[in-house]
Amino acid sequence: MHGNHEGRGRRFAGGFGGGMGGRGLRSGRKLGGKDLQVVILALLAEAPAHGYELIRKLEEHSAGFYTPSPGVVYPALTYLEELGQAVVETEGNKKRYSLTDIGRGRLAAHREVADGVLAELARVGARMERARRAFDGEEAGAEAGDDEDDAVAGELHAARHALKHALYDTLPACSGEQLERIAAILRRAADEIRALRQPEQPA
Repeated sequence: MHGNHEGRGRRFAGGFGGGMGGRGLRSGRKLGGKDLQVVILALLAEAPAHGYELIRKLEEHSAGFYTPSPGVVYPALTYLEELGQAVVETEGNKKRYSLTDIGRGRLAAHREVADGVLAELARVGARMERARRAFDGEEAGAEAGDDEDDAVAGELHAARHALKHALYDTLPACSGEQLERIAAILRRAADEIRALRQPEQPA
């Protein structure tokens, strides 16, 4: 059914347990269909938009962290249109969606959820960007995060440098067999990192 679509964009990471009336997203969970619908309504309340514009807005809002696929956004828009919460205007081969009074009523009833999801997207996007900058060895920006985020970023920065120096110090004197062992260690580390993502929870 349309109402249960799950986003196939990037997975959420980090603690989503608080806020949003208990509807916070848990680690590893994608944005649920009903939450995506009210977020779309909130974006349409700002201005009418095409589907690809909504995808871009969500990507920009999360600093590139969350990009829902067209296969998720367009069915959600179709469902909102079927419910009478959005109306579509055809422009050539494109569809431009606008909010209806019914849609405004649903948004008003769920405004806290929509604002909470958007706030979480922005927060986690900022956290991931700080982690990326730390791992890449870039200087911290003018805006500092919270103490926990800054500590994690510092640990990533230190771990990256420790790995880099270990490879620089070891690789030149390694035999072929030792190089294969190092490659296997790095592959295992990559697999363990990916395994930290918890299984997706049902909507």
